[in-house]
Amino acid sequence: MNRTIAIGDIHGGLKALIQLLERIQLTPNDKLIFLGDYVDGWSDSANVVSHLIELAKQNTCIFIRGNHDDLTHKWLQTGKINEQWLQHGGQSSIDAYRNFSNKEIEKHIQFYNQMLNYYVDKEKRLFVHAGFTNLHGPEQEYHPTGFYWDRTLWETVLSLDKSISVSHKFYPKRLQLFNEIFIGHTPVTRIGETKPVNMANVWNVDTGAAFKGKISGIDVNSKEMWQSEPVHILYPHEDGRN
Repeated sequence: MNRTIAIGDIHGGLKALIQLLERIQLTPNDKLIFLGDYVDGWSDSANVVSHLIELAKQNTCIFIRGNHDDLTHKWLQTGKINEQWLQHGGQSSIDAYRNFSNKEIEKHIQFYNQMLNYYVDKEKRLFVHAGFTNLHGPEQEYHPTGFYWDRTLWETVLSLDKSISVSHKFYPKRLQLFNEIFIGHTPVTRIGETKPVNMANVWNVDTGAAFKGKISGIDVNSKEMWQSEPVHILYPHEDGRN
């Protein structure tokens, strides 16, 4: 059976990612779509990237760019430090790369360079870290930062009147462009949930791995879900982004 599995934010929690993949019972036939934010949080940020590079040698993998990936990428390329980034997990990535050789770092920079801002499959499903704002679709977006920073798509579906049908003239045009949209970026723990949440045709797969939550995966066809243990349990002597 060929499965397509979307995996939410990881934030340096390699132990939890490995646990999740074991629970999925991953096979070489499975396609994995990672929704971004591989780094910034737990101590294994750089090791997560190394693991993903190796994983892509045995499985078809799509790697979506997250805002934290973009920030870490810029630091690796320029050495410039964004103070706000440091306050939101960046220090963990700086620490994680201390023992990496220049050759290893160059390999990682190539990985960051090859990430996608978004991906649309044959079933007209969109996979993006945060969202998009252009009513004509992501290909018409004026600036790429919205793909990994924008929260208005998620805010829109949270506030959407459930009595309004898709055909209603006021129904959000962005939601009409795709059959389903899979995102991360905004932890569902903020609305008191612990598993991937479906609102309208949007699935949010960020279950708070950067904080007290888990890393989650979802079969985009069957909607079967898998989760790691709460990541902080696997890193008992760390604070993550708490």
